[in-house]
Amino acid sequence: MFRRGWSTNRRYAAVCQSAAWCYRGGSISAEPRINDRIRVPEVRLVGPSGEQVGIVPLAKALELAQEYDLDLVEVAATARPPVCKLMDYGKFKYESAMKAREARKNQAHTVIKEMKLRPKIDPHDYDTKKGHVVRFLKQGDKVKITIMFRGREQSRPELGFRLLQRLASDVEDLGFIESNPKQDGRNMIMVLGPHKKKTEAMAEAREAQAARKADRTGVKAHADAPDETPAEAPAETPSEA
Repeated sequence: MFRRGWSTNRRYAAVCQSAAWCYRGGSISAEPRINDRIRVPEVRLVGPSGEQVGIVPLAKALELAQEYDLDLVEVAATARPPVCKLMDYGKFKYESAMKAREARKNQAHTVIKEMKLRPKIDPHDYDTKKGHVVRFLKQGDKVKITIMFRGREQSRPELGFRLLQRLASDVEDLGFIESNPKQDGRNMIMVLGPHKKKTEAMAEAREAQAARKADRTGVKAHADAPDETPAEAPAETPSEA
């Protein structure tokens, strides 16, 4: 009993110490150690072009970094000895940030759109709703179709089932039934998935936007071009005798 309480007290003291350290501003940084922050007697050095220099004293590595006007960056802190590379750390951070930004830009997030219909929907309203579903599928998004039953319509679920099957058939070139129609209380739900992946749809949209921009630029350049049609020469006036 005493032993367990003693162990608990030790853990509590460790947690308090960690909290006090964080409160004072100390934290584990994700940034690699560079230059004078590296505190080991020797490192495995990698040159600016990726060549293996070998294991050298830390002072020698710092001297080479100063000679090349570069930074000594610890790239593998857990190795024994740690692996360090000579590089322009500021440029490296900038390029890494740009790559991360581009990756986020091209990252595809699957979005589920929702479209609600009534079993006895008007033909015009159906065409409008179907147009939205087509647009969503072209964008690479999933579409959740919900048929809402009211009153006596709840006794006729086959109306909603046929409507969902009709819609799936009308957009089969763009999407497929990912989740079959199922009753959920007063509603009937079906999920359509796009044939195209989100990344493909985004790439096609960017290409189409670039093409439209190029067409507008070409039309504007053609409109701004000077008219090179030669002017007609004035008619000659007959001289008086």
